[in-house]
Amino acid sequence: MDHILQAHDICKNFVGHTALDNVSVDIPRGKVYGLLGPNGAGKTTLIRIINHITAPDSGTVTFNGHRLTAADVPNIGYLPEERGLYKKMKVGEQALFFARLKGLSKADATKSLREWFDKLQISDWWDKKVEELSKGMAQKVQFIVTVLHKPELLIFDEPFSGFDPINAAVLKREILELRDKGTTIIFSTHNMGSVEELCDCITLINRSRNILSGGLHSIREQFAGHNYEFTFIGNPDMLAGALNPFGSNFTLGAIDADGNATATITCADSQAARPMLAAANEAVDIRAFRRIMPSMDQIFISAVESYNSSNPAKQ
Repeated sequence: MDHILQAHDICKNFVGHTALDNVSVDIPRGKVYGLLGPNGAGKTTLIRIINHITAPDSGTVTFNGHRLTAADVPNIGYLPEERGLYKKMKVGEQALFFARLKGLSKADATKSLREWFDKLQISDWWDKKVEELSKGMAQKVQFIVTVLHKPELLIFDEPFSGFDPINAAVLKREILELRDKGTTIIFSTHNMGSVEELCDCITLINRSRNILSGGLHSIREQFAGHNYEFTFIGNPDMLAGALNPFGSNFTLGAIDADGNATATITCADSQAARPMLAAANEAVDIRAFRRIMPSMDQIFISAVESYNSSNPAKQ
């Protein structure tokens, strides 16, 4: 797989605190990569190292196949969680200032900024002062400034903080569009719903260590187990009897206004799913059948709790 960035065996210590302990991540090109973890886990420290803001005590970071240097920073766009705009400046004037710092000519910057302001529906705010913006509006401006120079790698740290659902959806659409055009995105968040919507791959950092990495689909498979849900019409006892040879923990759910009932069961193994469904269909009228997949919230909690219980000395 082609990786735009690789961080291997990264260690970083501060006085009395280990921020990163031999952390490694491989960021595939053209994907949205979720960087997850509890508060204080080490995510922001890793992001700062990737941005060349601070240096690791040991380990290596490579970008496009060579060791990361300050010369690579213009190819990285970074939207930190702590925002920073000059409150007394006009919005357009400030956006233009940041664009010029990133090497765009005044004409090119103005043209691109106007296009982005139109796209995110903030054109009316061009001549207003930053202090007049809501938190969400200010974040739109900073998002634009971050992506304007078309860097190969974008890093977003909690980009949806302060956004209402409508504007969060707008920003998610833009992030996916950037990915589809070939941009690689590192996405740090506590919002597991956004992870499920956006991320192709993830790394979960806990207590300064990488405890889980991989593609989102394979990780969900890893934590899924063999739990299934039936939606049916018929006698629940008949269904329970038909399913008894195939699994355990049969649980009857609610019955809706149309008479559709739900039931869940834990199957012995994945090979039993097909004959189990056939047996169920003989007993009741099956309307729907699905494997129950864990949410990212459930995976996050399970992985962190499992690691913490296995490593009490690190608490």
